[in-house]
Amino acid sequence: MSTAPEREPYAVAARQLLRETLFNAARDELQQRSWSEITMADVAAAAGVSRQTLYKEFGSRDEFAQAFVIQEGERFLDGVEAAVREHLDDPRAAINAALETFLRAAGEDPLVRILLSDDGAGGMLPFVTTQGVPVVHWATARLAAVIEDGWPQAPVESVRLLAESLVRLAISYITAPSGSPETTAAATGELLEPFVDRALGTG
Repeated sequence: MSTAPEREPYAVAARQLLRETLFNAARDELQQRSWSEITMADVAAAAGVSRQTLYKEFGSRDEFAQAFVIQEGERFLDGVEAAVREHLDDPRAAINAALETFLRAAGEDPLVRILLSDDGAGGMLPFVTTQGVPVVHWATARLAAVIEDGWPQAPVESVRLLAESLVRLAISYITAPSGSPETTAAATGELLEPFVDRALGTG
């Protein structure tokens, strides 16, 4: 006798829908003006909810901005994860492919260009750079989990260091690009190659 799949609790589903609606509203607003010009009242109105509802969910404007940046980052890390899993037999190729995938996707995404075009004065750029610790921690944990799954023999601390280094390098490159995704990924891969071999036990 088969059992019906367990349904997601209503409260969880409702909250997820609320957050997606708010993030979509912020995304639409950012297509028209910079974050420094957008208020929480603007986001709430665009989402069709009260400002109190928005503050209850996120607490502050900065917390909402950080959560929004992480939400956008999910799209990029989905592609990075797929790139890593396609090269489980070659760690060096996996690192190169992951970084190139991220840089290419970020460079082609119109919203990323908008976020990075501000001068850092009231825009969202600081939530990726100077105030980006929550984003770095989240991205590092996500990438480390993928690496650990692909190379379970690797020491946890080495995996963590490799993941954080890749995240910080990727953020640095998208905020101040110095070359194409291909050349940047190749140069970074060459730089990290000895550590990758040692950390993942392939050298």
